[in-house]
Amino acid sequence: MKKITKTLLWTAVVGGASVLGSCSDFLDKQPSNELTEEKTFADWNLFEQFHYDTYNFLRHGALRISNSWLDASTDLAETSYSDAGTRTTFNIGNYYGGGGSSEFIDTWESRYRGIRKCNKVLEKINSVPRNPRNSEEDHAALVKIFTAEARFFRAYFYWEMFLRYGPVPIIDEVLDPSDDMITPYTKRPTVKEYVVDFILKELSECEPDLLDKATAWDSSRAGRVSQPAACALISRIKLYMASPRYAAESGITWQDAADAAKDFIDRYGNDFGLFSQENHAADENYGNAVLFTTYTGNNNETIFFRNDNAIGWDGISRDTPVGEGGSGGNCPSQNLVDMYDMADGSSPFAAYDVTGAPVYGNSLTPAVNTESGYSDASMWENRDPRLKATVLYQGTPWGTIRDNSTIDVRPGMADNPTGNANATPTGYYMRKYIPATILSSNHGGTAYRNWTIIRYAEILMNYAEAMNELNGPCQEVYDMLDAVRHRAGITGDVADRADLTGKDAMRNFIHKERTVEFAFEEHRSWDVRRWNVAAEALGRPIYGINVAMDGSVTRKIAQQRVFEQRMYLYPIPETEVWKTGIENNPGW
Repeated sequence: MKKITKTLLWTAVVGGASVLGSCSDFLDKQPSNELTEEKTFADWNLFEQFHYDTYNFLRHGALRISNSWLDASTDLAETSYSDAGTRTTFNIGNYYGGGGSSEFIDTWESRYRGIRKCNKVLEKINSVPRNPRNSEEDHAALVKIFTAEARFFRAYFYWEMFLRYGPVPIIDEVLDPSDDMITPYTKRPTVKEYVVDFILKELSECEPDLLDKATAWDSSRAGRVSQPAACALISRIKLYMASPRYAAESGITWQDAADAAKDFIDRYGNDFGLFSQENHAADENYGNAVLFTTYTGNNNETIFFRNDNAIGWDGISRDTPVGEGGSGGNCPSQNLVDMYDMADGSSPFAAYDVTGAPVYGNSLTPAVNTESGYSDASMWENRDPRLKATVLYQGTPWGTIRDNSTIDVRPGMADNPTGNANATPTGYYMRKYIPATILSSNHGGTAYRNWTIIRYAEILMNYAEAMNELNGPCQEVYDMLDAVRHRAGITGDVADRADLTGKDAMRNFIHKERTVEFAFEEHRSWDVRRWNVAAEALGRPIYGINVAMDGSVTRKIAQQRVFEQRMYLYPIPETEVWKTGIENNPGW
């Protein structure tokens, strides 16, 4: 880990605090970049600013990996940029490539810096002088809340590290920033020691002292960590720990995972729901579930999110179709398109594998379920409305500056012009997470695009998956899945599907359903790993389409992918291995 001067460690990310303070006074801070440790911890106001800066360590997923999204490293998408991070690293198996440093290397550095900040808050908080304007009682309440928030963030940062590197050294004290910071800590704990005995324990113990739902959702505290956020994160982690890759080492069972999801539903279900506005189409409600929050659209689905300022054209141009003046960016795959059911809830294809994808066999086209009415000649008609909310396909109305304001990826046309290197390689562009209002007034509009980390749909899907693994298809599984699917506009009920009567078939269906529901929300990469099917999902080709001038569609292989067993985990950054002698991950 890089050496960091003591002065800089007391510095908030200048500008970052104002970015996160878009809707709340508590983050609208501008700490000096010349603060010392002595000054920071001798004044409660400065200490508050130091603590609130931890929120800046929450990351936004858009273009985070050198102008590409994490899901472009999965079978859901391909970035159009030849020099984008996922394309020059993940997609070709080059995990040491510089283009992916923001994910492979900076994650290690930034998460440990965030952890150090949390440790510093916990070490110093009881010695910082009380703000004279606060009563002893008010001060004690703030100390309790800030302590709980620091423990939550520390657990969350360690969880982010675990997903990428496995169990890493747990540091719960402040190390000298002039040293290499983890040098005294090179022993790697077991999965149980790391996740169950530390992360889950931290979350369970800090939850009661976090802000409750009513207090945290006050507009002056937009984005603050809350009791529901801790409970939701526990649900996610227990689901992962019960999954095939981790269950034997963690000791967490499917019953534990089901209980954790049910605990959230029982305690907080009345406070949250699946976002839906009257007089709005189902695809709009689904799309706005990740764009809106309680503070920017009365969205009761968001549980934990990164709060940001509104953005304009510059914030979406790199992921916008070239015919609209954008640069292409994150282009959905035919693999993803094929995962969407029909609007009546039936399956367009005959069989699906454990990755959630249809079975392709030796063909580019999966075997069709003829009773569904699906045909490649009209592949986007009568599909799950989430497809329309996630993917821009041929003929989709979109934008304000193109001819006829529709997507046109025919050869030489607006979204597939001859010689444009950024035109979509898959035949599709991304719709999800792109606020259409920005395109108004010649791209002069603005909108919020906060990054959603956990939303209520995930809790329902967690419960469905765990209950199916316990009991197979049952009413509780049907109810959870139908709630998510009906909000999206699907009319049929899961219980009526004759192809979903067994646990294995339902498992594949749930894997598919999670993929569709959470596309481009940074779930797929970790889901296929916990299911132990990453090689199958991430090593398969990326499929795309060509649309001829007469509108006919042919399938193609858009990109070949590489995935080896060692890629289940990232390599620990080489400089850390050289400096500390820490054991690297298998195969690296």
